[in-house]
Amino acid sequence: MALPTSGSLETAPFIQQTGKETTEKVRPLNLISCHSAHIPLVSEMPLPQKKRWESMAKGLVLGALFTSFLLLLYSYAVPPLHTGLASARTPEGTAPCSPAPGEPETVTPANGSAAGCQPRRDIVFMKTHKTASSTLLNILFRFGQKHGLKFAFPNGRNDFDYPAFFARSLVQDYRPGACFNIICNHMRFHYEEVRGLVPPNATFITVLRDPARLFESSFHYFGSVVPFTWKLSSQDKLAEFLQDPDRYYDPNGYNAHYLRNLLFFDLGYDSGLDPGSPQVQEHILEVERRFHLVLLQEYFDESLVLLKDLLCWELEDVLYFKLNARRDPAGPRLSGELYRRATAWNVLDARLYRHFNASFWRKVEAFGRERMAREVATLRRANERMRRICIDGGRAVDAAAIQDSAMQPWQPLGAKSILGYNLKKSIGRRHAQLCRRMLTPEIQYLMDLGVNLWVTKLWKFIRDFLQW
Repeated sequence: MALPTSGSLETAPFIQQTGKETTEKVRPLNLISCHSAHIPLVSEMPLPQKKRWESMAKGLVLGALFTSFLLLLYSYAVPPLHTGLASARTPEGTAPCSPAPGEPETVTPANGSAAGCQPRRDIVFMKTHKTASSTLLNILFRFGQKHGLKFAFPNGRNDFDYPAFFARSLVQDYRPGACFNIICNHMRFHYEEVRGLVPPNATFITVLRDPARLFESSFHYFGSVVPFTWKLSSQDKLAEFLQDPDRYYDPNGYNAHYLRNLLFFDLGYDSGLDPGSPQVQEHILEVERRFHLVLLQEYFDESLVLLKDLLCWELEDVLYFKLNARRDPAGPRLSGELYRRATAWNVLDARLYRHFNASFWRKVEAFGRERMAREVATLRRANERMRRICIDGGRAVDAAAIQDSAMQPWQPLGAKSILGYNLKKSIGRRHAQLCRRMLTPEIQYLMDLGVNLWVTKLWKFIRDFLQW
């Protein structure tokens, strides 16, 4: 009988027959055909269990080596962590943008020039975490892009080497003496370093949020990358942590800053200060001296009206859609005793928030409550009109329902809890560009603006590959 060739259909019936006589006849042919025609007869030669384990082990080893290589590459590409203010300082003389030596630090009214109200284009936004800051960032991106302004962007990633202190050397394409219009990406604030990059009359703004609510949001968003939370075993990890936070919290632990007094930390202060220390109030008053306006997340529309007035902007400049918002949790929000515990755990942030909540409403009184009510109503009508023009379905949707990858927001590790939008297919020429810009998430907008995000892209590739 002739041996079957590699392309012969006659081999199939020989392999599939299971009778004793047929098996005896076929086996020597299979042995010959495997060597001569290279036909893999998998059903006759099952992979032993040992080889399967060896294959898995090789895959794990290769994966570990690949990850180690990427981490090594990352460590060389990213500047080292600055452990203190002294090490964060860029070694250079006074830059042209810096205030003259001896100039008082106290800020001056942003639109109080004798010549009248002029739109402000030099802005520092101290972007705090989990405070609707991504929405405000989009407003600044649009304004800067519209007017061709110069941004100070990070290099390689979407933040200035956070949680290290900000340093001028972290700015993309930085050269000594460089001057910028807008700085607005995440950083750990270092006033002197930032001050040297913008003109003396630049407007400084930031945004705060009720510390208990901020803590809840930060715990859910960042908890999986804070190792001491891995010891929490109950289904409601947040409630378990707040029952006895000192039992779990390690101030020196990796990413621990996300889970206590995060506002104080972002603003450049020691988040572990003794609440009774006089430094706490000194730091709060320092923030008041340095910032023209401190917005409140809970009163975002009122904050934008004050900002529009401060910067002498148009209504279109402060239109917005809520970006980077988390899906409503299945369980109840913090309430009662847990809210009290979260506030007490973040006592430094609570004192900061109380101070600027009071000053915020003093600004509203000075602006005029009736005038504020009218302008908030106008802003909300304009936002509602843009929602009908721009958003398919009229609302935010889960990540899985977003059709265009360019509209897909960055997700926390191990979850897809951040909502996004679908852009309408047919939008009039007048609004098409504005709609797309208003809906574009932070990472994609940074790339549109020409920012080098190779580290962020590499991290995304690893996460997608490992399905994190």
